[in-house]
Amino acid sequence: MLHRATLLASLVVAAGCSSVPITGRSQLNLLPESEMMGMSLTAYQEFLQQNQVLPASDARAAQVRRIGDRLAQAATTYLGDVGASDRVAGFQWEFNTVNDPTVNAWCMPGGKVVVYTGILPVTQDEAGLAVVMGHEIAHAIARHGNERMSQALAIQGAGMTLEALTASKPGLTRDIFLQSYGIGSQLGMLAYSRKHETEADKMGLVFMAMAGYDPRSAPAFWQRMAAGGGSKPPEFLSTHPSDETRVHDLEAYMPEALKYYKP
Repeated sequence: MLHRATLLASLVVAAGCSSVPITGRSQLNLLPESEMMGMSLTAYQEFLQQNQVLPASDARAAQVRRIGDRLAQAATTYLGDVGASDRVAGFQWEFNTVNDPTVNAWCMPGGKVVVYTGILPVTQDEAGLAVVMGHEIAHAIARHGNERMSQALAIQGAGMTLEALTASKPGLTRDIFLQSYGIGSQLGMLAYSRKHETEADKMGLVFMAMAGYDPRSAPAFWQRMAAGGGSKPPEFLSTHPSDETRVHDLEAYMPEALKYYKP
């Protein structure tokens, strides 16, 4: 009996193992991506209904869509070139801007992207905004939310399936989902999140470079974020790398990213 249980566990792990494009890191996602996209669509529509979405005629919304379309095309092209098109299978890209002073942006599974107007003064120009959006798109393509939710489900669900947890504790399931995609507190997933942030930084540089935006804009953007961010907790208590670490890592990866840059 023990042997069969061990074999089953091994099969589950094998089925959930994959490699993240660009970085090649092995990851374990235990949840079907189709389920994640289904939850994403529901949460995304609820978010848009509860927030002030800028109309398509607004210049800020038009800029977000324009940059988003270029980044999505670049990412899709890259993934096709490396045989990883399954990463965006079923994606229906959508880019919206909400009138909110919060300095934030995010991307859910299926390519559902939201940019808050509060981050636009920090991005300053199209290249700066491409840094942010490329980073968030990278999170979705790398399936970081699936990893985070798989981890949280293992802790909170005590071995329950996603379907069972949703049926018994819908509120908790929704909170876990939103936290997994940066829409809420990420307390408890600190080490995972720092790893994901660094990975998304590298992937985002490649995507923005392929889309025609200069990746050398990235360090300057994060330095502006640092200048306006006020006091911050030590890096080991933060879900993001310290500003100094992030800028250093971006500059170290820049020669590789520039290989993809075609102005």
